[in-house]
Amino acid sequence: MLRIIAGSARGRRFEAPEGRDTRPTLDRVRENLFNMLQGKTLDARTLDLFAGSGALSLEALSRGAAFAVLADRDREAIRVEKKNIAALGFEEKTRVLQSEWKNTLRALSAEGEKFDLIFLDPPYVMTDLREVTERLLPLMAEESWIVIEHQAKAQVQVAEGLGLVKERTWGYCGVKIYEQLRDSGFL
Repeated sequence: MLRIIAGSARGRRFEAPEGRDTRPTLDRVRENLFNMLQGKTLDARTLDLFAGSGALSLEALSRGAAFAVLADRDREAIRVEKKNIAALGFEEKTRVLQSEWKNTLRALSAEGEKFDLIFLDPPYVMTDLREVTERLLPLMAEESWIVIEHQAKAQVQVAEGLGLVKERTWGYCGVKIYEQLRDSGFL
């Protein structure tokens, strides 16, 4: 069981999908990550791609995010996300999508969605994130951030048009935060 670190649902427990396909973000990593984000979650619209348990979105909602879209292709992950959302009372503030990341981003782009915080926690073997982040550019609101969780020693590649804001590592886990550069053509 995982727990919400801070905010309105502080201390409440939630589940992670069983099996090896999902790697929930550990409590201490989430705590440090959200310290890095500081006030960025307040009233934010968030996208949690490769959401797994939904830990990052649930923590953001507890800390004042306005709305979260959670997306994952795995049926078990989606079942657990919905259960966690209901247990924490966040049904009115969430949308859950079961689809491959490309289909998710295509649909959200077609709807004209914009996000203030985008959590990207792909499988650790996925280090070339240029295509994913390129497709995220049109979904980024002004002054938004993409938060990428990765294996600590991995060299993550992202699309041109993104600039590194902050980065940290904790044990085997690393986090990089990017913002859209002003001359990228999407702002």
